[in-house]
Amino acid sequence: MKPFNQLRIIFFGTPDFAVASLDALVQAGASIVAVVTAPDKPAGRGMQLHASAVKQYALSKNLPILQPEKMKAPPFLDELKALNADLQVVVAFRMMPEVVWNMPPMGTINVHGSLLPQYRGAAPINWAIINGEAETGVTTFKLQQLIDTGDILLQQHVPITPEDNAGTMHDKLMAAGASLLVTTVKGLAANSLQEIPQQIDRNAKHAPKIFKEDTIIDWNKTAAQVQNFIRGMAPYPAACTSLGEKSIKIYSTTFITEHHVSDPGTFETDHAGFLRFAAQDGWLYIKELQQEGKKRMDIVSFLRGFRG
Repeated sequence: MKPFNQLRIIFFGTPDFAVASLDALVQAGASIVAVVTAPDKPAGRGMQLHASAVKQYALSKNLPILQPEKMKAPPFLDELKALNADLQVVVAFRMMPEVVWNMPPMGTINVHGSLLPQYRGAAPINWAIINGEAETGVTTFKLQQLIDTGDILLQQHVPITPEDNAGTMHDKLMAAGASLLVTTVKGLAANSLQEIPQQIDRNAKHAPKIFKEDTIIDWNKTAAQVQNFIRGMAPYPAACTSLGEKSIKIYSTTFITEHHVSDPGTFETDHAGFLRFAAQDGWLYIKELQQEGKKRMDIVSFLRGFRG
């Protein structure tokens, strides 16, 4: 077995969440022989090609970069084989075919933003908060055929406070995952980790990808459930509802429970200090929102120009 700093590692990742893990490996002295990330995509008003966060970081560190359109393309597979990697690391990347993840002798490991087998899927941070969990965490595991089902290597628990939303938990888990990844790779190099097969849990909660229709608030739920939903969707993609004839995104709220409230979804305002929506058992007071066609703002600023 090679020492940690002699392992030839290929890193796969695209968004900001992955940058922290790549940087942690670089800072720890890992030998990153290539970085694989998504192709540049048009963005902004001019639709100019925009590099992923991982590519931008890799460029700043002069790391070799691969950007395959298709993971099974023979030229890409030939490039991977030629790199003669010992280990591959995947953080926030697309689905990989077996011919790729099974290539290196030490396999491919992934960093996932939940305590597997809970919250397998594309949006574990969002769904943990939506479901009112008091904690979540990060897991490193070996990739297998089915998504997020490989043998667990290490886990770290991270509390979810009542003030947290998907954005703050993203940052906490990003840092925790980066640290855990370095510990995991060092453990693999030292052959000191025990791989733990994931148990089949029919009661496990899932974390499917969130689509636009999934962001609509169901005011028939309890006030606490609605607030968790809003926290779990903030700041992105943001929970949505209607305010009169306009659509709004809601980013933060407080709530009070009352036995006698208006029909769920009804809103009330004094046009100066509060805007509230009725849930099943109480009122949600809006703290921050964004009306379609306008910028995000606090409730007092919004009400100054609200005529609904």
